[in-house]
Amino acid sequence: MKKEKKEKNELWEWTKALVIAFVLAAGIRYLLFTPIVVDGESMMPTLENGDRMIVNRFGYHIGDIHRFDIVVFHAPEKKDYIKRIIGLPGDRLMYKDDQLYINGKKIAEPYLKKYKEEIMDGGTLTEDFSLRDTPNAKGDTIPDGYVFVMGDNRRYSKDSRHIGIVPISKIIGKTNVVFWPLDQMGKVK
Repeated sequence: MKKEKKEKNELWEWTKALVIAFVLAAGIRYLLFTPIVVDGESMMPTLENGDRMIVNRFGYHIGDIHRFDIVVFHAPEKKDYIKRIIGLPGDRLMYKDDQLYINGKKIAEPYLKKYKEEIMDGGTLTEDFSLRDTPNAKGDTIPDGYVFVMGDNRRYSKDSRHIGIVPISKIIGKTNVVFWPLDQMGKVK
């Protein structure tokens, strides 16, 4: 009788431990960190199609959003996009002669240097545009609660130039760690 009771008690303890482990794993997976697979070439050369990354869901609920953060957000097509934040609320944004201007000042984009050097057709990586050319933008300034996002592969990226400015509430989180493939593992900028 004691042996039976001891076995039942041990089974109950193992069951509780497994349930707690499952709940913790699910909480971490869905509330704090989520894996995501890069789909497409819009962030090349920074990110490659098929790269697997970790999305920090927690950081964007606590920390501030910064220019040039790479974020994952719910796009209008019921799909999640990975893009870089270029414009913040209150910014006036435009591109002229392949140069980013924020609030009238030239802003360097060092992550594009390699890509610009590879252009062989004499054109620009980023065509001229202003915020007024953007769908759903009302004026020259990014409104509160919104950001302007772009892919690093500017010629082949469906981003705020096409889908409009993105509500901050649609951002899932920030991502800057590739964990697969192993030869690409590490932080990205």
